[in-house]
Amino acid sequence: MDYVNPSELVAEAVRVAKRKAQLGVHDMLLRGALSGAFLGFATSLVFMVQTQGVPPIVGALLFPVGFVMLVLLGLELATGNFALLPPAVAAGEITLGQLLRNWFWVYLGNLVGSAGYALLFYLAITNCGQNNGGPAGDLLRAAAQKKTLGYMAAGGAGWSTAFIKAVLCNWMVTVGTLLAMVSRSTIGKIAAMWLPILTFFAQGYEHSIVNMFVIPAGMFLGAPVSFGNWWLWNQIPVTIGNIFSGSLFTGLALYSTFRVKPSPEPVTSEPELAGAAAR
Repeated sequence: MDYVNPSELVAEAVRVAKRKAQLGVHDMLLRGALSGAFLGFATSLVFMVQTQGVPPIVGALLFPVGFVMLVLLGLELATGNFALLPPAVAAGEITLGQLLRNWFWVYLGNLVGSAGYALLFYLAITNCGQNNGGPAGDLLRAAAQKKTLGYMAAGGAGWSTAFIKAVLCNWMVTVGTLLAMVSRSTIGKIAAMWLPILTFFAQGYEHSIVNMFVIPAGMFLGAPVSFGNWWLWNQIPVTIGNIFSGSLFTGLALYSTFRVKPSPEPVTSEPELAGAAAR
């Protein structure tokens, strides 16, 4: 049978999380960097398509290709791990220290891969700095400013908006992470993953790893965004929001309702007690 029911899915997610927690630093960094680059490829594809004047939904339909590639290759994405590892801690399969170790190194790997691809993309569309990147450059500069200076202009409300958009984003992204295990066939996995990833991207929510490409790319292309603007007004609130929803709304929520609970011990009467009562 191709379909994996929710209880089996949660049990498999805990097993996967245990394997992820045991990875070496080299593997977490390398797999994380590849994931960051693949999401960068998918995001730059969306920007290139948008320069052709198509409706935004076309970009949302295309973006999940990056997520599908990294999941099928067994790579590491911090936003997915924000949901996978907390249930393993709750189940007593890994420690909190192992969870934090995985999140840190995978997040760092994602940052290296995303920002590295941003630099390569900048060099590609500007002929190694000889022009401004054309229409794609214009879109990336505007996006980088909207995701940082736009929130900064609104002050605390802007920071909170970035956080809330990140909560909504990773709720869907982590559902995609879990749905990758809901089918035993490759086509089934792709179809299941595609739905929630399309849903988050079409609504313009905030994904910390995607932003590791978009904002540095905009900065390379000349957007007036500083390193502090990037981290204070986007990367930090968005990462916190991604952790919040991934851990609580997906990982621990599904674990709490679908985990296999131990069967209660049958109630039996002790012969000695029964005899004593009769006397």
